[in-house]
Amino acid sequence: MSARRGPRRRRRSVRYIIYYCVRAAPHGSGKRVSRIGWRGCIFSGRRAGTEHMERLTSRKNETVRRLRRLGAEKGFRRQEGEYLCDGRKLLREALLHGAALGTVLWATEPEPGLRAAAQYAVPQEILDYVSPMKHPAEVLFTVKLPAWPEAAPGRTLVLETVQDPGNLGTILRTANALGLDQVILTGDCADPYQPKCVRAAMGALFRQPMLELERGELQAYLQAQGLRLYGAALAPAAQDIRRLDLQNCAVAIGSEGRGLSRELLALCDGELIIPMRPGCESLNAAVAAAIVMWELQRDRLG
Repeated sequence: MSARRGPRRRRRSVRYIIYYCVRAAPHGSGKRVSRIGWRGCIFSGRRAGTEHMERLTSRKNETVRRLRRLGAEKGFRRQEGEYLCDGRKLLREALLHGAALGTVLWATEPEPGLRAAAQYAVPQEILDYVSPMKHPAEVLFTVKLPAWPEAAPGRTLVLETVQDPGNLGTILRTANALGLDQVILTGDCADPYQPKCVRAAMGALFRQPMLELERGELQAYLQAQGLRLYGAALAPAAQDIRRLDLQNCAVAIGSEGRGLSRELLALCDGELIIPMRPGCESLNAAVAAAIVMWELQRDRLG
């Protein structure tokens, strides 16, 4: 006689996930992220993938057309209050720093536990259509434009008519790496939320305080902040940047081709120069900005 078996247990598929719990300050608040720690969680059911999402396959779809316009048109980005980002690494940076996500398009397996206003599965050809980049990543997403609070008086970089988006993104990334208090854009600068600039900034747009001011507003703003303004210029009266005390100062850098305008130079309290070997005319705007920012921060970093 065989022993009586107990009741059969119902099998359930269980997924164990270890995740890093992060409490992120709102994007643009200027506050740092506070990390809480590791926790273990148990979720029943299988991993959710793109098969559980609504799938968009037409270029005429309203969401597809809207994201394409966000990538292509500065005016539409400002009107909608959103900009387009690409790549899983940048998505994780956005989440880490509390950026407000809007729409996400996936051509691959999605991030588990991601919260966004809307998520859709799409074929890669739709991502290629939406993104203005030559080699789009496998995920595109939108982020709300930040509203940075007015920064406390501090070391500031002013960029006038820096029109190359790659240079602008590199400068913002360097500013964040060196801990600059703020970056001000004036004149006809490239749009910092243009996709090429967003990619070059490598997440700095989620962290680096930035203002966009008209030239007429710049002088009043700097005076209210108690900041002296120096212009980087190839001029006989320009002083060697290494010999200047740049505490409580702003330094202006001009466009790649023409440098600072006469109008902005007229606002400056003085001019400075980066010493170079004889016969060298100028530096790339991003390289010049990096040297200037290092000098602005040298006493803090050294």
